[in-house]
Amino acid sequence: MEHLTWTGALSPLNLFLALAFGVLVLAILVQMVLSLIPSGSSRAVYADGTMSSDQGLSGFVGMILQYALLTTLGIIALYVVAGVLMGPNAGIIGGMSQQLLPVWIALIVTYAVSITFKRKLGLYGKMFDSTVGMIGFGLVMFWVFAGFFGGVMDWVTTHDTLSQVSGMKNKGPGTPLNGAEAGDYQWFLLGGDNLARDVFSRLFDGAWIVVLIAPMATLFAFMVGITLGLPAGYYGGKLDTFLSFLANLILAFPVILLFFLLVTPEIVLTGIPNYMAAILFFFPLVFFYVLLNSRFYTQPSVRTPLLIVVLGGLFWAYLSLISNDGAIVSNASYTLPGLPVFLDWIRMPSEILVVFVSVVFVNAPTVFRIVRGLALDIKTRDYVAAAQTRGEGPWYIMLWEILPNARGPLIVDFCLRIGYTTILLGTLGFFGLGLASESPDWGTTINAGRRLLSIYPHAAIAPAVSLLTLVLGLNLLADGLREESLRD
Repeated sequence: MEHLTWTGALSPLNLFLALAFGVLVLAILVQMVLSLIPSGSSRAVYADGTMSSDQGLSGFVGMILQYALLTTLGIIALYVVAGVLMGPNAGIIGGMSQQLLPVWIALIVTYAVSITFKRKLGLYGKMFDSTVGMIGFGLVMFWVFAGFFGGVMDWVTTHDTLSQVSGMKNKGPGTPLNGAEAGDYQWFLLGGDNLARDVFSRLFDGAWIVVLIAPMATLFAFMVGITLGLPAGYYGGKLDTFLSFLANLILAFPVILLFFLLVTPEIVLTGIPNYMAAILFFFPLVFFYVLLNSRFYTQPSVRTPLLIVVLGGLFWAYLSLISNDGAIVSNASYTLPGLPVFLDWIRMPSEILVVFVSVVFVNAPTVFRIVRGLALDIKTRDYVAAAQTRGEGPWYIMLWEILPNARGPLIVDFCLRIGYTTILLGTLGFFGLGLASESPDWGTTINAGRRLLSIYPHAAIAPAVSLLTLVLGLNLLADGLREESLRD
């Protein structure tokens, strides 16, 4: 087998891509310079009050930038489409594009359905009116689908993430396998790491760890922050003072040091993170109880069976989350029994549980302060006073009047906070804390590859670029949602 180049049979397109990208960069630089030079407006104003596009130099540069961007994206799309059809004949990019075919299909279907019904999808649908939001959403969903199809379905990965292949230690991207058997994928598309494992497979298997832990942990942190922040802002007084003091106490400690402290082996052995999980993971039960009870309080025939079903399922999930191998805490001194193994339907390894708890504990105080501030502002609005006049209860007002009207800032912060959590997870893995050393998560992979970065950079660059694109996508998505929420 021959060593794969990056573009293979598609190499004639490289020149056109380089030219288009060069023009794009040059146009951006020129536009930045022109923005610093004051000039008179060259736009015509029509009778209906609309304005024409800028016809001056700035408008010409903007047109060049637009066409260069479209040309660059078009050539990249051509690489992907041709790669799906040609596979490794189109080089490393072709092989990767073909392996990622389920991801491309899922993205196309998601965009097609979302754009078709965007007027019926509320704020989510309005996001597709924002170019920035669409780009960010695409980057985020790419890694969500890539993590699912790679880490769960094994449709994207080409080799086992822990298998070591003889002769593939630190080999560069596109290296063929020596003595590959029939049915084996013939190349390491992104090369091998320092233990002769496939970087490509570990990259997409590790993506699932990131896209699963970061959003779920952030969601739990929001449930804790909302459940405590709403009554603090609505009631005020001693409750607000006490809860704000606790939040400020946690926030006063440096976040990264607190994060490191919670995942150190000595702290883990004491069982403190497990007890914290038992407390923090109980808040979703409280949240859904007050949410449903306040909404259907006057309809007991609906409320009672609904609460039994929802809270029963959530309590089972709660016990399954905090239990590990039949115990909540298990160390040399004592064992605290948990859910029996045959009933434990959510298998969360202890090292992931510790990281999960740490993320929730670190993020919840910040969410609390945001929700508290929003509640203090919104509770003075007329529609809240109208709900009070109707005789609605405090929790109904908090969850069904105040919270929906605070959704814009909270959704934006949720997206940004997932990005912060992703970086924290990468930082933990980089320092070898929390997750197991053989974990394919991006932080651990970057840490393993950095030792030989000057000689074999591919093992560290691939997960680093992946982390960058995911966080960039989350930030762009947050900007798009902020832009649309302001128009809402």
